[in-house]
Amino acid sequence: MITVQNITLRFGGRTLFENVTFLINREDRIGLTGKNGAGKSTLLKILSGNMKAESGSIATPRDCRIAILTQDIERITKGTVIEEARNAFKEILEIQKKLADITHQLETRTDYESDAYMKLIEDMGDLQNHHNILDSDNIEEEIERILKGLGFDRKDMHKNMAELSGGWQMRVELAKILLQKPDLILLDEPTNHLDIESILWLEQFLKEYDGAVILVSHDRAFLDAITNRTIEVTLGKIEDYKANYSKYLELRKERRVQVENAYKNQQEQIKQIERNIDRFRAQATKASFAQSLIKQLDRMERIELEDEDNSKLNIKFPKSISSGVLICDVQNVSKNYGEQQVINEFSFKVERGDRIAFVGKNGMGKSTLAKILANDIDNYQGKVDWGHNIVKGYFAQNQEAELNNSKTVFETIDEEAVGDMRTAVRSLLGAFLFSGQDVDKKVSVLSGGERGRLALCKLMLTPNNFLILDEPTNHLDIKSKEVLKQALQNFDGTFIVVSHDREFLQGLTNKTYEFTNNGIKEFLGTIDEFLEKKKVDGFRQFEQDKQIASGQKSVVNSQKIEPAAKVDIKVKEIEKKIEKLEAEIKKWEEKMATEEFLEKAASDSSVYDAYNKLKADLDLAMAEWEVLA
Repeated sequence: MITVQNITLRFGGRTLFENVTFLINREDRIGLTGKNGAGKSTLLKILSGNMKAESGSIATPRDCRIAILTQDIERITKGTVIEEARNAFKEILEIQKKLADITHQLETRTDYESDAYMKLIEDMGDLQNHHNILDSDNIEEEIERILKGLGFDRKDMHKNMAELSGGWQMRVELAKILLQKPDLILLDEPTNHLDIESILWLEQFLKEYDGAVILVSHDRAFLDAITNRTIEVTLGKIEDYKANYSKYLELRKERRVQVENAYKNQQEQIKQIERNIDRFRAQATKASFAQSLIKQLDRMERIELEDEDNSKLNIKFPKSISSGVLICDVQNVSKNYGEQQVINEFSFKVERGDRIAFVGKNGMGKSTLAKILANDIDNYQGKVDWGHNIVKGYFAQNQEAELNNSKTVFETIDEEAVGDMRTAVRSLLGAFLFSGQDVDKKVSVLSGGERGRLALCKLMLTPNNFLILDEPTNHLDIKSKEVLKQALQNFDGTFIVVSHDREFLQGLTNKTYEFTNNGIKEFLGTIDEFLEKKKVDGFRQFEQDKQIASGQKSVVNSQKIEPAAKVDIKVKEIEKKIEKLEAEIKKWEEKMATEEFLEKAASDSSVYDAYNKLKADLDLAMAEWEVLA
């Protein structure tokens, strides 16, 4: 248990935290939330010891280890990926070195009765205990497992760190934290540079992790999957909810109503006291009574109400001309960077009304194909034929480079706004996290994230009928994402969005293209349907891998190429087998619904074994049918 007691911190006359107190338990999975600028990242830094509060304390148990992933890591230019990951075991490797040294001394020294010899034995015991606590068996296997989970192929593990982009360096830093197995993991926007597969893997890892986790994230689905507690930073204080993010929103709404009522009652009480003070102050006989009322008012603990933007910001993309039915026809497009081929003879069509998601591991060609469609790359093989009246809008991860550095934030958006949006420029900028004096900043002084948000905001005011958006949510908070998502849902054109953000894609797209090592695969359906299929396929692959590891043949890999007629016969045989298995499973399910079966199952869970075997046989038969079909 970690105790945070009366933490206070002020910046430039503004109170960020005032007497903040809470406990962190070992099993806690805490989502840290609050308005932009409320101090979430700062609180993580204080908890990690990287920043000091003005007053207050953080009490941690002896040997408690805390690790933090921040958004601004230092770039590493030396060593390979796997060598850098090994640094996570620096403490263990030092212990192993000390143990080897002590072992050598104990074997070679002969002063068995001396205090120095006894001290060596004592030190060896302490070091072995510490070594066991750190759980250091199979270091190399553990490094490979974590790096693979975060999206590194085996060949990538031997790349030089200097070759990696900032996003991949962030993954190495995250891997080091997970490998250290600290008592408390602090994560600040960990999904920003992860693809969907890596996010799903990280979710599972953190859910099963034997330690506490506190995270800041704009990925609502990620928060809901992991957290069991939400701490909101508001008005320099915290509100603690024993719930995940979605449940917290419900509870917060209820609490807001209670606080608003209490605030109104207190304001009425204050007005009444002030009226009495004015009334009795001028009367000599009542002057002392007036003074006591003033003291009562001074002692009153005022209820503060955080400003809440309840306005519905209904931003719509401007109307554009209507496009033809065909947007584009991509024919046998290939692209390579040096010896690395990222797209190989890929063909597909985009038609009016398509809402397409590009998903998959980073480095598989998603952004490259987006750039080809946006005419941002011209040295590729293949052909792209364009339809009639296509007006393209493109948001790239470096699109901010197109902004005019000499203009202010407000001027950049104001010059693009037309019609009703002329009166809503400040509201739109607020939705993209530009408020107060931020709107008067020159573009030249903005950070990379701020420039990206401004470029996206500008795109939303430009009339297009075909949008290509590459990771548009990376620097947006949850509310900003909702504004963009609503605008896309109401968009009457066609779009392609490259994204790893499941919650953003939910209810937004109707086609999915998955970019893999084996090429690009089309899936007709929503992102939820795609992920459900991925889970099934992932389970089958897991089962096949288990069979291979135990010396059995994989159903898929054991198939030989057969003549078509022979394959047709086998398909029909398997279809009959599937029908039979499904019928038997149905009978079992009817049987399992009876009281007699449930009573028996309460004392003997093995009664489910036959049913589970039938289900496993059905999965294998389905996998075999898919291969043959």
